[in-house]
Amino acid sequence: KTVIITGANTGIGKETARDLAKRGARVIMACRDLEKAEAARKELIEDSGNQNIVANKLDLSDTKSIRAFAELLNKEEKQVNILINNAGIMMCPYSKTADGFEMQFGVNHLGHFLLTYLLLDLLKKSAPSRIINVASVAHTWGSIHLDDINSEKGYSPRRAYGQSKLANILCTRSLAKRLQGSGVTVYSLHPGVVQSELFRNLSKPVQIAFKVFSPFTKTTIQGAQTTIYCAVEPKLDNESGGYYSDCAPAQCSSEALDDEMAQKLWELSCQMLGITWD
Repeated sequence: KTVIITGANTGIGKETARDLAKRGARVIMACRDLEKAEAARKELIEDSGNQNIVANKLDLSDTKSIRAFAELLNKEEKQVNILINNAGIMMCPYSKTADGFEMQFGVNHLGHFLLTYLLLDLLKKSAPSRIINVASVAHTWGSIHLDDINSEKGYSPRRAYGQSKLANILCTRSLAKRLQGSGVTVYSLHPGVVQSELFRNLSKPVQIAFKVFSPFTKTTIQGAQTTIYCAVEPKLDNESGGYYSDCAPAQCSSEALDDEMAQKLWELSCQMLGITWD
């Protein structure tokens, strides 16, 4: 099978790539920094004994880069069986993507939304196939602000991160409904609180607090397990749209179950990206 993993050069993305490479998958590492991706690719080939690992440039903060990546894949890959939307940015200072979206919403939600849209025909052609959106329990930290989606009226790094992760879960549910009967299933998940580079934007006191509580957090290998579960567990063949944690179905917030909001968010996302996706 062919697997695409965004942000596969570090953290849980890299451990997911390692595990699936060891299972014999063709792994496409979709990464912003090709130098880091190349170093990780060599390490993974050596560790897994699987030569079928490639690294491609993908900057989720730039729709041009996303379109170029998807075009390359649609042209060169005969099949894509698993798309893992793993890359993320967390609680960064306020900034905007190349297209003017608030960075966390732009990368964590809109970037992956567009990528999925552009690869959907290939995923359908490769069915049975799976789409996995790495969300977070942090979806409970935010709400969807349709009237201020780019946090221009006021920015809280924490709330903006929560909004982006809530968007991941809402769109997983919407997409699952749209893909009923297509052979493509969709899952979202909380990987756990993982010791990874995701915390690089947190203040020093908060980083120290995380170290103090590190016995209760997960290593990147542990953090990757629910993603891997959603990618390979045969029992999930007939499930779609669910939210998982610790390799089992989990409860998400009531806001994450709001179908009306999910539809409004879907329409707004399409509008922001200039795509038609019914």
